[in-house]
Amino acid sequence: MAHRRFKRELTASSAELFGEELRFYREVAGFTQEELGKLLHCSRTNITRHETGQRRMPPDLVEKADELLDTGGALKRLWGKVDWNAGVEHPDWFQAHADMDSEALSARVYQCGYMHGLLQCREYARALFAAGGSAALVEERTTARLARQQRFLVQDGPLLLAVLDESTIRTVLGGPEVMHRQMVHLLAIAELTNVIIEIAPFADRRTIIPTSMVLLEMPDGQNYVYSESLDRGHPSNDPEVVAAHRRAYDRLRSEVLPASNSLALIRDALEGYEDEAKRARQSRLAEEQLQRSQRRRLHRGGPRIPRPRPRA
Repeated sequence: MAHRRFKRELTASSAELFGEELRFYREVAGFTQEELGKLLHCSRTNITRHETGQRRMPPDLVEKADELLDTGGALKRLWGKVDWNAGVEHPDWFQAHADMDSEALSARVYQCGYMHGLLQCREYARALFAAGGSAALVEERTTARLARQQRFLVQDGPLLLAVLDESTIRTVLGGPEVMHRQMVHLLAIAELTNVIIEIAPFADRRTIIPTSMVLLEMPDGQNYVYSESLDRGHPSNDPEVVAAHRRAYDRLRSEVLPASNSLALIRDALEGYEDEAKRARQSRLAEEQLQRSQRRRLHRGGPRIPRPRPRA
């Protein structure tokens, strides 16, 4: 097996060092990024991101790569020493959290303001991304958002316990029709055995959590807390930080509506959005009829244009 020749160059992070090693062993084995991607059942783009340290490589793929590239387990050993969340401040900051989502045994969510990504329906997600660029980019982001849900929104999937501030079902995004569809979606996924949705009402609240957050339980026994500020994500597996957020989460859960009452509140919101959507449709219909009527009157009252008469 080839021996690694280290270059004496500064490496920005341990994630980039792992990517450099992955690239070295791939090249020694004679594989292109596309060829290795096919063998690992992932895209060339993913291999590129793994090799540049931009994306955390799932542990099962690390083991497969070790076997395919005959590394003697070097990649797995290095992978275990990488701080995948160090200095995450760039636009790709969310990828680390999405990767953990794909492996987590359970997710405990607190969300305020707008609906959490794991609970969004397609119409809501599309409306959320609508101001973010071209139609193609909006659709790409929407598809990526929905792909994250696949592990959780299935019968007997990982536990998804979502505490939603009442603002998430009262804040209108995309109009009443989109919100109606979102409420229908919430009620549907709440029937899954692994999904629990509870509403933290505006009234009778003592515990205030200033930002949305997610508590993740990982297969290796570690626990993470993830929250966001305006332009970056904040993942942490510091036991004290995780414990403090878990205490706040548990206190808030003692104040939420029971599951049955929470679903009743969602149904109430659904009925309200249904009424608003009907009024909006009736208003649009009335406006269209008025416009057609005005066009007909304009046509009948328009100037007469003389037409040439045929000669005898």
